[in-house]
Amino acid sequence: MKTDVIKINSAIEGHDAAMQTAEKFSVYNNITGKAAMHIRLLTEEMISMVHGILDGFSGDFWLESIQTKKGLLCRICLSADKFLNKEQESKILSVSTSGKNQNVKGIMGKIRELFRQSLQAESSEDERFLTNMADAMGQPGMAGSSYWSLQAYRQSISPKSKPEEWDELEKSIIAKIADEVKVWLRSDATEIVIEKLITQ
Repeated sequence: MKTDVIKINSAIEGHDAAMQTAEKFSVYNNITGKAAMHIRLLTEEMISMVHGILDGFSGDFWLESIQTKKGLLCRICLSADKFLNKEQESKILSVSTSGKNQNVKGIMGKIRELFRQSLQAESSEDERFLTNMADAMGQPGMAGSSYWSLQAYRQSISPKSKPEEWDELEKSIIAKIADEVKVWLRSDATEIVIEKLITQ
């Protein structure tokens, strides 16, 4: 089952419609109680991530479900076409003392930054940047494999080898609730999929 596609943007237009869609999705799939709350929280995390991501950002939001042997696999999806406004971003970042985006904290902050950067990838240099960023996030060669995975990231770190990253993971709502998060990099678009398995 796939819901209607909702247009959301960096000004959070479409937020209410997206939340209503998540509620209807849970009702349609007979998802109740704690599981329904998890769907709602993951939807809120997805929507909050796009706030201010890029000036003029617009994307498609939807939910879908697939019945599997293990249970109902729910997917919360966001897709956006790539577009170019690096010059505008450079002007904004030049105001910053460091000249860098300082809002890359926590798991969702890193996913958000990867999403933002991939929307603006114009050249092989940009692709190398994304690969390096994937390496830093614990999944070498992401650009070659087309996606970043929360599960792979989770398996690549430990409290001893990377205490700061482990602490971020432990504090992350999405890392605790979601079974998987994938950031798909395509030639013309970028897509984020949050997966949650509901067992009956």
